[in-house]
Amino acid sequence: MELWIVFSLAALGCCTGFLAGLLGIGGGMVLTPFLTLLLSYADIPTEHIVHVAIATSMGTILFTSLSSVRAHASRGAVLWKVVAAIAPGILLGGILGAQITGYLSTFWVALIFAGFVGYSATKMFFAKKVAASRGLPGTAGMVGAGTAIGTISALVGAGGGFISVPFLTYCNVPMHKAIGTSSALGFPIAFAGTIGYIVSGWAEPTLPGFPYTLGYIHLPALFSVAVMSIFTAPIGAKVAHSIDTKPLKRIFASLLYVLASYMLYRAIMAA
Repeated sequence: MELWIVFSLAALGCCTGFLAGLLGIGGGMVLTPFLTLLLSYADIPTEHIVHVAIATSMGTILFTSLSSVRAHASRGAVLWKVVAAIAPGILLGGILGAQITGYLSTFWVALIFAGFVGYSATKMFFAKKVAASRGLPGTAGMVGAGTAIGTISALVGAGGGFISVPFLTYCNVPMHKAIGTSSALGFPIAFAGTIGYIVSGWAEPTLPGFPYTLGYIHLPALFSVAVMSIFTAPIGAKVAHSIDTKPLKRIFASLLYVLASYMLYRAIMAA
């Protein structure tokens, strides 16, 4: 892999790590489109670029979430009982989502990603305060919510924050604790999704193979991004506890519209 690609991936890791800590997201919705672009220059077959980008994005969340959750936990913002209740469903959903993606063509994977990111950007840009009128559901409800969060997150290579944070706040969890708890949920999402993408891409004969790829995971890209994100995630978490992040969300939503449009273009080109 050329040196400029490595530096670009490291810069990308800085940005996604900061966003993970700041907004309680895994950064996957930002990371995947850029990885799709950069991996085009890394000898990955065209028909697998989007799959590899999503899988690698999921793998980086293993590192980002650990760094981010440590910063949030030190401020008492992680509800560990909630994490334990949702995690079993998330593990199931993460593996399921990765397997589904492995069976889909590039067109459908890119289209689903573009649709989800566009929807998330719209919700963020035109955010309306939802009246939190209920508490957290029982065991079955938490497992069901976790399964949905894990499946969708694995499909788009994200840490689940765009689903888990609204879910938790709707259930009367304070925003800062919702963000902190979401960052902790990123690890089981990433763990299940990463294992799933290794399994689903294991038998693909056109991928370069180890030490470049492990299943659909691109190892050099994974570590280039992850190393930098570990350092910047705590900075984002610190900022999140000292400012109102709402004004930043509209700026971030505008970026997501651009990235969704790019992935829609990739889908059209793959059709």
